[in-house]
Amino acid sequence: MESQRTFLFIGLLLVSFLLFQEWTQEQNQPQTGTSAAAHQVANSTPTEDQTDVPASSQSDVPVVATQATRSVISITTDVLAVKVDTKGGDIVEAKLLQHAETHGSDQPYLLLGEFDAKQYISQSGLIGLNGPDANKSGRPVYKSTQTHYELAGDTLRVPLTFTDEKGVQYTKTYIFNAGKYDVGLEYHVNNTTADPVQVQLYTQIKRTRQDKGSMVDQTYLGAAYGTAEEPYEKYSFSDMAEANLNKNTQGGYVAFLQHYFVSAWVPDQQTNNTVYTTLRNGNGIIGMKSEPTNVQANTAATITATYYMGPKDTEALEAIQEDLDLTVDYGWLWFISQPLLTLLKFLYGILGNWGLAIIAITLIVKTALYPLTKAQYTSMAKMRMLQPKMQALKERYGDDRQKFGQAMMEMYRKEKVNPMGGCFPLLLQMPIFLALFYVFLESTELRHAEFVLWLTDLSAMDPYYVLPVLFGASMFLTQKLQPMTVTDPMQQKMMTYMPVVFSIFFIWFPSGLVLYWLVSNLISIAQMLIIYRGMEKKGMKVRG
Repeated sequence: MESQRTFLFIGLLLVSFLLFQEWTQEQNQPQTGTSAAAHQVANSTPTEDQTDVPASSQSDVPVVATQATRSVISITTDVLAVKVDTKGGDIVEAKLLQHAETHGSDQPYLLLGEFDAKQYISQSGLIGLNGPDANKSGRPVYKSTQTHYELAGDTLRVPLTFTDEKGVQYTKTYIFNAGKYDVGLEYHVNNTTADPVQVQLYTQIKRTRQDKGSMVDQTYLGAAYGTAEEPYEKYSFSDMAEANLNKNTQGGYVAFLQHYFVSAWVPDQQTNNTVYTTLRNGNGIIGMKSEPTNVQANTAATITATYYMGPKDTEALEAIQEDLDLTVDYGWLWFISQPLLTLLKFLYGILGNWGLAIIAITLIVKTALYPLTKAQYTSMAKMRMLQPKMQALKERYGDDRQKFGQAMMEMYRKEKVNPMGGCFPLLLQMPIFLALFYVFLESTELRHAEFVLWLTDLSAMDPYYVLPVLFGASMFLTQKLQPMTVTDPMQQKMMTYMPVVFSIFFIWFPSGLVLYWLVSNLISIAQMLIIYRGMEKKGMKVRG
């Protein structure tokens, strides 16, 4: 049993290291800087711009006779500050007004844009036989009646207009709604000519490739998609480098994921679409092409899609597309993480403080696991009581391990003791810890969540290392209260230094997670004392 306890501690240390790997990857996120949208407008060339447009099966687009003056228009709502390049009508910058760039900063989080020579933008257009974005001379430059739009009511429509050489009128409209991060895209094609027009909508996200900065960078940053057959699949930059994705599906979505935030294109779910990827000049593109739309002479047609750019909000994402909430990736323990987050939100609604909510959820978890905890400490106490008999068996059988093992198992059977009784409950608690870790990793609600005093961001490490030190002290006290001692000198040294090692590892953990583990240890100590006191009243010698 002593060896098993040591094994469990080593296993927990390994798990902690893996968790540390998961948590540190996002520290390699690019630092945002001043927007370069205007710089992009001035320096892009039609040739460079055209390489982003997916290939059409057919193209018979006339050269555009006249072009409007290219510019960048700005759009502001209560939650978004967006910039749109009139060339192509792409979203070249998006700031999230309700989310700070860094904790305590008055600068909004820059999700889309150009920063540190990296690019992250959203593109859309019409290709196909007559699509204006398939023009060999470059994408169309739209006209806008305003250079700045601001949401005044519940809905804001931003129309961009373009008329090609044949007289076909295209109106690309972005639709913003109060309090929402999803933006509607509406393409209205008015064919005033005597000939039919065929166009094909494409929507895509373009992002500069970012590889892992070190061997400990593990959290996923890259593309993902969903189809009717595959609700959620990651497709990394490395995957793009190996092969271009080309999948047909009804409905579906494409997205780019990062820590706490996501951007995603969702086409009309009733149409057939093609998911595709491209990696070119260090830029990864994931997008969707819809089926061609035929607009007969002197008729009009409207093609729609939705673009989401914001926090990983499962409810908001699921409302857009039934599988889009899977981009909030809780890993293989999602079935534990999701209920934990729901409970955590409920407790926050009552207590009004995320730190108090974490303490409350710890109390609930430990109370629910109390029967297992009691079984664990009872088993450990019984194992301690068998130590004299165990020593006698060792002396009796000497080096005959086979007979010693048989005699030991017979002793366990007679005494009705399960040697794994103290280990199994501990193993059952580990998935909860891991699931809660993923909650901190993926849930935007906990980003910059405050507790008390110096703990102003529970999603970040404790700046003064107070919680890791207290955790180590609680772990040390727990060891001292354990009813079983380790006799092997090497194991004794390992057990002695284990609280120190764990404290060091926990320095880089989000302080909210360390708070959970610290409170869990303190509750375990209280439960341990209660259980041992009850056993001693029954005449069992628990602590020597």
